[in-house]
Amino acid sequence: MLVFVVGLVALALLFDFLNGMNDAANSIATVVSTRVLSPRLAVIWAAFFNFAAAFIFGVHVAATIGKGVVDPEIITPAMLLATLVGAITWTWLCTRVGLPISVSHALVGALVGAGVAKAGVGALVLPGLVKIALFIVLAPLLGFALGAALMISVLWACRRAAPGPIDRWFRRLQLASAALYSLGHGANDAQKTMGIIAVLLYSTGYLGDTFYVPVWVVFACYAAIALGTLTGGWKVIETLGMRMTKLRPVDGFCAETAAGCSILLSTLGGIPVSTTHTITGSIIGVGAPTRLGAIRWGMAYRIVWAWVLTMPAAALVAALAWLVVRAVGGAG
Repeated sequence: MLVFVVGLVALALLFDFLNGMNDAANSIATVVSTRVLSPRLAVIWAAFFNFAAAFIFGVHVAATIGKGVVDPEIITPAMLLATLVGAITWTWLCTRVGLPISVSHALVGALVGAGVAKAGVGALVLPGLVKIALFIVLAPLLGFALGAALMISVLWACRRAAPGPIDRWFRRLQLASAALYSLGHGANDAQKTMGIIAVLLYSTGYLGDTFYVPVWVVFACYAAIALGTLTGGWKVIETLGMRMTKLRPVDGFCAETAAGCSILLSTLGGIPVSTTHTITGSIIGVGAPTRLGAIRWGMAYRIVWAWVLTMPAAALVAALAWLVVRAVGGAG
């Protein structure tokens, strides 16, 4: 059993690594699009602040994933294996074709699919799922609203300033806003994998009678997502940072600041949100006051369809993986 548990922890960290690869686009899309940093320097900057989040935020999101999606009592290592197979498969496929998806929703969908396949719909924790489902809609809307409001405020405050100095100031400010967003990304997304590893350890008795997230799990997950971001899913970065719309430094600053604040508030509330949805909503919100026509809506349409399909697709793959695991290993 110990070898199996160690293998599952490694698989969970692989998922966390892929999360960082796909979501590298979220962290650096705006700062690359505005040419404030080169893609390589941008992923180093983002990876550093992904890991720095380990020293600042708690584990509220990890607790939601560990206890708020399916009943912890029905979770077994075999079920978590099926969950990770579903989430990793969908994330890898979308990263390969350059689609920025919600890796968070891939994980939640896979956990739901494996849980329902094992124990039926009664195994689902409805309050937790309702909260997650609500923020599937609210996260991009909040990003849109904050991005639009911040952009309007900046345009009004700088209405009499010369374009050249404004551009130079916001190129510097964008380094801070990119750091803020990467902190939020690391804090929210790394905790989802922490929840999976913690519930694995709890279900196998390695945590005793109390569910908690060990310190080594916290640092391992933050390190894995930071390494994934450092590697960079370059096709996804091209899609979100260069093919969605053309951004100026002021646009990038407003989008990153709006998305970062939204994600950090959700993280403190223990809500696992999609960083992809949030930053995309912020980018569109920033363009809404003056440059809505600059959004490439055909690309946005493709991305939205990937969002819609993520949870059911990951759930289906995880359910099929559970049936295979049960047939091969006789798992209950």
